Amino acid sequence: MNQDHTIRYRKDIDGLRAIAVLAVLFFHLGYLPNGYLGVDVFFAISGFLITKIVYTEALENRFSITKFYLRRIRRIIPLVLTITIVALILGLLVMLPNDLESLSQSVFATNVFANNILLLISSMNYWDIVNDYKPLMHTWSLGIEEQFYLIYPLLFLFLSGKKARWALPVLVVLTLVSLLLFTTSSNESSRFCLIQYRFFELSIGGIGAILFKKKPIKSSIKLLLLPIVVLLLLVDFKFSGSLKIVFIVLATAGLLISENHPNKFDTFLLENKLVVGIGKISFSLYMWHQLVLAFTRYFITQNFNVITTIMTVTFIFILSIITYYTIEQPFRDKTKIKTKVLFYILGAAFLISTSVSLYLYKIQGIVRDVPELELYKSRSYGGNIYMCYNEHVRKLNLMFTESDKIKVLVIGNSFARDWANILLESKFGKRMELSYVEKMNECSDINIKLKKADYLFFSVLGREEFEILSEKYVIDTSKCWYIGTKNFGSNNGIFYSNRGSRNYCLQRTSIDSGFIKINEALKKQWGWKFIDLIGMNMDKDGKVPVFTSHCQFISQDSRHLTHAGAVYFAENLDLDRIFQKSPPH
Repeated sequence: MNQDHTIRYRKDIDGLRAIAVLAVLFFHLGYLPNGYLGVDVFFAISGFLITKIVYTEALENRFSITKFYLRRIRRIIPLVLTITIVALILGLLVMLPNDLESLSQSVFATNVFANNILLLISSMNYWDIVNDYKPLMHTWSLGIEEQFYLIYPLLFLFLSGKKARWALPVLVVLTLVSLLLFTTSSNESSRFCLIQYRFFELSIGGIGAILFKKKPIKSSIKLLLLPIVVLLLLVDFKFSGSLKIVFIVLATAGLLISENHPNKFDTFLLENKLVVGIGKISFSLYMWHQLVLAFTRYFITQNFNVITTIMTVTFIFILSIITYYTIEQPFRDKTKIKTKVLFYILGAAFLISTSVSLYLYKIQGIVRDVPELELYKSRSYGGNIYMCYNEHVRKLNLMFTESDKIKVLVIGNSFARDWANILLESKFGKRMELSYVEKMNECSDINIKLKKADYLFFSVLGREEFEILSEKYVIDTSKCWYIGTKNFGSNNGIFYSNRGSRNYCLQRTSIDSGFIKINEALKKQWGWKFIDLIGMNMDKDGKVPVFTSHCQFISQDSRHLTHAGAVYFAENLDLDRIFQKSPPH
C-alpha cells in the first residue's frame, strides 16, 4: 500500500499493487472469494521496499530512525486522518447509535495504529456489527504494517555499518519464529490480527531485498510466478487458507527479486499505463474502498448489481484520484509542506478526530433521539441497554423453589437468553420460575434442575448434539422444546435511512439464507416440538418485519432482540400450545 521514491522506481511493482488492490476491492464486493490475499501481496511489497531502503542506509552507516519515521508519517498519516474524519462526519449524519459507537472505536484504534487489535477483540463479541458495515474495518492491515514500521527499524538502528551483516540472519530467525507461530497456532482470530503471526509476510519480502540486493534472479521466473499470484487471487482453490497465504507471499517475493527486464506478458499485465496508474493510487483506493462500500450498504443499497457495482467502483476511483493529488502527493513533498506545518496540520486533525471519537464512545453514539430503539439524548445509560437486557438472564441461574409456579429451564447461548426474555415478557412470565444455564457441563446442579423442571427449552440445538447430552445427563424428552434461530437482515441502517417515508414502520427484510437453512434443518429434526421463530412471521416472499406495531426495532443488531422485540414475540407466539393452565405431570 505504500511507495517510496528513494529507491529506483519499478513499474512492475505498481502493477503488482494494482492487481492486489483490485483483488481486495472485488473481494469486498463479493466477487472474489480469494481476493483478501491481495493484502498479503501488499505486506510482501512493503517489507521488500522498506528493507531495500533501510538496509542500504544501514550498510552505509547513515540510517536515521527519525528520518525513517518522518517518511512514514508523510506517506501514511495524512490520508489515514482524512479517511477517519470523513468516516466520522458520515457516521454522525446517518448511523444508528450502536453503529456510531462502534465506528468511534475504530476511528480511535485506526488513529493509534491498533485497529487490528480492536478487530481481534470485537471478533469475539457477538454484539458487534457485521464487518461489511464497518467503514474502517480494513485498517486492521494498516495497524499491522504500522506496528511493523515501529519495531522493524530498531533492528537496523543497532545493526548499522559493519554490524549490518548480521541483519540477514537475525531477520531469518525472526521470520521462522513468526512462520512457526502462524502455522501452529489454533487461534484463528489471533493469527489473522496480530503482528507476531503476520511478521513473516513482511520480513520475507525484506529477506529477498537483502539476499538479492546486488544480483536479482532472472526475469524468466516471472513467467511462472506471476500466473501463480493471479490464480491464487482469482480462483478459490480448496486447500488451507494458511497455505494460500504462504504461497502468495513467497510468489510475490519471487516477483520482487527478479530482474526488471520484462517479456511481453509482463509488460502487458504489469507495466501498461492503466495498471501502473492504478498501482500509483492503490493506497488511496485501499483506504477509500471499504468506507464507500460500508456506507453504501448502510444507507443506499445492500445489494450490488452490475449497475450499482460500476457506479460505486467509479466513485471510489474518483475519490482516490482526488486524494492522490491533493493529499498523498503534497504531503510527501517537504518542499510543499514543511515539517513544522505538517505536524501542525496532522496534530490538529489527530486531536479533533480522536477527541470526537472518544466523546461519541462516551455517549454511546447517541447524538439524536432514536425512539425506534428507546434511546434518548437526555437519558444516561449505564451500558449497552440491549446487551444488558440479554445478559441479565444470566442472573437467573438459580435453583428451583418448592412453589407451585411452572418450573422452566432454558439452556443455550445468547439466542437462548432471548427466548428466556420472550417467556418472561409473556402472559406466563409471572406464573413461572425460570432458570437459565448456558453450558450444562459448567452447571454443578444441572441434574437437579433437569429433574425439577417442568419444561426444558434448548436453543438452536441439533439432534446429534442433543444425543450427546442425553448420554451424559438424564433428560426427560417429554419436557423438551427446541427453539429455532432468527434473523432480521444484516443491518438496521438501511431501514433507518428511510425514516420519514410513509411506510417506514412497515418495512420488511429478507432473511440471511444461512439462517433459513439452519432453521429448516432443525424444523425437520424436531417436528411439532420445534418452536419456529422465523416461520411465525415470514411472508410468502421470505421476508420478516423489522419493526413492531409500535414502530420499534425488533432487533438491534439483526440477530438479538430488543425489549420491544421480546414483547413482540411474546404477544404473537402461540405459547398456549406449550403451557397449560397447570404444569404437566
